[in-house]
Amino acid sequence: MKPHHASMLFVLPVLLTALSVPAPAEPNNEQGEVREQRKAGNVRSLRQIEQLILPRMKGKQYLGPEYDPVAMAYRLKFIKDGKVEFVDVDARTARILNHSR
Repeated sequence: MKPHHASMLFVLPVLLTALSVPAPAEPNNEQGEVREQRKAGNVRSLRQIEQLILPRMKGKQYLGPEYDPVAMAYRLKFIKDGKVEFVDVDARTARILNHSR
């Protein structure tokens, strides 16, 4: 057997073992967190929050939401005349917690 073939016999099982190890589980993402909280009845859905908040933000373009599972709050992002605004909303009560301009 040639020397490089012998080294391949050693390397191949090591590579196969490394490839068969399962990847670590992904940490919970914000969508998964909010979904679990909604199922448990702890928070309102994003759709419910948007239906309550978006009409109050006339003239502003809605850019999208984020969810903070620790604070149990949605952060809705808006823009008007090049200025970004954030509206933090309690996911349980739909009460506006903060409106940064």
